[in-house]
Amino acid sequence: MNSTNFRMPARRFATVAVATALAAGPAALGGASAAHATGEQGRASAVVLRTGLDVSLLGRTANVPLAVALNEVEAPRSARKTALTATLDGVDGGRPFSVLAAETADAKATVTDGTAEATTELAHAKVHVPGLPLLSLIEIEGVTSKATCEAGKTPTASSNLLGAVTVLGRKVTVTAGGPTDVKVPGVGEVRLDLSANATTSRTAAATALQLRVSVDPLKLGVAAVEGTLTLAKATCEAPSAPAASAAPPAEAKPQGEVKPQGGPAKEAGLAETGGGSLTPYLAGGALALLVAGGAAAATARRRG
Repeated sequence: MNSTNFRMPARRFATVAVATALAAGPAALGGASAAHATGEQGRASAVVLRTGLDVSLLGRTANVPLAVALNEVEAPRSARKTALTATLDGVDGGRPFSVLAAETADAKATVTDGTAEATTELAHAKVHVPGLPLLSLIEIEGVTSKATCEAGKTPTASSNLLGAVTVLGRKVTVTAGGPTDVKVPGVGEVRLDLSANATTSRTAAATALQLRVSVDPLKLGVAAVEGTLTLAKATCEAPSAPAASAAPPAEAKPQGEVKPQGGPAKEAGLAETGGGSLTPYLAGGALALLVAGGAAAATARRRG
């Protein structure tokens, strides 16, 4: 059985291999740059109510942490919650205790292409703590907060207090100039901070109301409450700005446009530039033809 193996001359094989590698190199580098440019996705979070209170019962012989978070959401897993009440067990004789009730309680966190954003809204809300079942710790008509972080731009944070605020049964005026202290003899005291907003180059945080609570009705120790309470908080972190991809070299050509070494000089770029990457091989080929022609002429003369 006869078989025929076709082999490319070694020099031509090496030339085409080198040209192919050079042509493919920029494309490979370009693909690596695109993958690196994806960056971080960004983050956002929102919560309507968060408590960090310590409840002391029965003359401070039992301590119960009152840690409640209402409508707490986080993104990239974009989410929204609108529950209107928050309850706690184990601090009111075994009965569920209502910490917050509202007509509107909305928290939303989203991350889209290039933007992370969080918003909260709380309206017509009452907050209670153990020991004061009939008297609200705070009543508000409405508060909102919003944090927006966009890639390549300065983050923003804002919060608004809408309408009246009542603390321990007293209407108060809350200003952004400093904390507001409310003291009620025989009941306790509350310190309120309004609009605690902060931004950095990539993050933002907006808090509508921050309360510092110390309540011990008539100093009986039946239910003494101390700690902090946060209303309407939104935070975000901007996604990473996409990195600029490097431009491919001007002379790069796709692999399919690589020309064989035997093509005309104009296709190899010699007519325009006077030289090119194939010049050594063309020169070598011409020299070989010249030598072969000379040898043939000499042979012809000897035979003649």
